[in-house]
Amino acid sequence: MKRRAFFNRTLSITLALSALPFGKVFGKTEKKDVGISRRELGKTGEQLSIIGFGGIMLNNQEQTFANDLVAKSYDSGINYYDVAPTYGNAEEKLGPALEPYREKCFLACKTTERKSEGAKKELHQSLKNLKTDHFDLYQLHALSSVEDVETAFGPGGAMELFLKAKQEGKVRFLGFSAHSEEAALLAMSKFDFDTVLYPINYVCWFQGNFGPGVVRMAKEKGMGILALKGLAHRPIPQGMEKPYERLWYIPIEDEEIQDLSLRFTLSQGVTAAIPPGDPQFFPNALNIARGPVAISSAELKKIESLASGVNPLFSA
Repeated sequence: MKRRAFFNRTLSITLALSALPFGKVFGKTEKKDVGISRRELGKTGEQLSIIGFGGIMLNNQEQTFANDLVAKSYDSGINYYDVAPTYGNAEEKLGPALEPYREKCFLACKTTERKSEGAKKELHQSLKNLKTDHFDLYQLHALSSVEDVETAFGPGGAMELFLKAKQEGKVRFLGFSAHSEEAALLAMSKFDFDTVLYPINYVCWFQGNFGPGVVRMAKEKGMGILALKGLAHRPIPQGMEKPYERLWYIPIEDEEIQDLSLRFTLSQGVTAAIPPGDPQFFPNALNIARGPVAISSAELKKIESLASGVNPLFSA
């Protein structure tokens, strides 16, 4: 799909999302509709929809929009919802919207606090915002350096709060997200986390060797693997304005490549992938997930070729 056509289509999607009901935006698929399947999350015993709901989509949205988007996503088969305090007022929007479905959903939250006291305050505020007495998954958010990991595991570090919260039943499972291979591997070596949330993206994989090492270690440990950036393409060039308010990178806009990219991500031992934070990318991610997601050897060769020469968001 050409760039102009993509923007015309995404504009119509945005208007449809705003107008509601969602109608064909969520109902359309050109594939044989097999529904949104679920996969086991590591050793947790939980099964998640292969597409997650990124709470950042609700930042600065009207509550009616949040309510309708969550309701439609739930009706479409989504049971995995992810949010964080750093996503503006997304927690405050997601809490009321998800409340009617909370008992049947898997709710994941995060903290960027590396010390126990700060993490405790964020945990309690997030629980209040999200109108729940526990999180199914609580994660160290955006580990970006060895120092981040060492602080979280050091005296008075956030891991003290994580372990206590689990003992108290405020969280069920523990995980982390990372944008650094070094930090991710170190975190996994220090603790038997239940999950890792990590960028698994074809450009980063083939051009930056970013992903294989973390995926390999996570599989060896039996962890649940959750994916970010499955529909990312490349960094925003210096001097260029952000094309999307909620995205700090340039996403894939061609629908054929979106299809290949997301299926590549889901073929790397991933339980679930979270689409970009702009709502207009969400419907097509659901449409892709409704069809068969296995990727052929010919398609793997094609997507590796498409990655050639593209600047990756992350490198190992």
